[in-house]
Amino acid sequence: MAENSSGKTRFDFATIGGLLLAAGGIVGGLVLEGGVIKDITQYTAGLIVVCGTLGAVMVHTPMHTLRGGLARFKELLVEKNNSPATVIEEILAYANKARKTGLVSLEEDSLRVEDPFLRKALTMAVDGCDLSELRSMMELQIAVEEHHAESEAKVFEAAGGYAPTIGIIGAVLGLIQVMKHLENITEVGHGIAVAFVATVYGVALANLLFLPAANKIKARIGAETERKEMILEGVVGIVEGLNPKLIRSKLEAYTSASSEGAGRRTGGGPQAVAA
Repeated sequence: MAENSSGKTRFDFATIGGLLLAAGGIVGGLVLEGGVIKDITQYTAGLIVVCGTLGAVMVHTPMHTLRGGLARFKELLVEKNNSPATVIEEILAYANKARKTGLVSLEEDSLRVEDPFLRKALTMAVDGCDLSELRSMMELQIAVEEHHAESEAKVFEAAGGYAPTIGIIGAVLGLIQVMKHLENITEVGHGIAVAFVATVYGVALANLLFLPAANKIKARIGAETERKEMILEGVVGIVEGLNPKLIRSKLEAYTSASSEGAGRRTGGGPQAVAA
């Protein structure tokens, strides 16, 4: 019987490609306008924006949430190759076995399930947990995990809100230095140009990295929540002794709207899971 519903990870080429495209477009536009890359490579401006934004986020966010948010940064570069069809087939394999030999026959299988959520739900079912209690406990777990994940995504939202303002602070600091040398009009012009680099950094980080990152993490959270709800419905169907065909119909309702996109991501159709 299949045991791999948790999926493997792979690089998220959409994120990587998007960042490269955005950066390339900005730098390319600068060069086409007669500028040079050196015009926007100011380490002092970068120091002000990055450290200032991080400091503001640290003040804004509880430390445990901040750590969780930073840990989620890897989700921008990799994604789980979770196929809903594979999860459905795995659940149906358990449903067929339970229908033939009884729910208790899944005891050993439940211990070998790789997906933590499915393993817990199936174990509770095999242990004879009351159906309403099983549903209540698993729904509570879904809600709590979703709440924590959304709080961690808001770390990037906060960074996206603070970065442009910190960039303006950097620009003002640069202008203060320019005002000290008004006697040299050539240096004044150069200094003003350099001062506004901090604003560019702040706006670029907010709109090209932090805010898109928050939205992508939220999208992944929504997909994971839907996957867990699907798993819960499948396990409940097994406990209720529903016909596997009926369980399939219920679970496929979760994937009908996104089956085409899921097929593209997984590079193929459903794989049958032997009982």
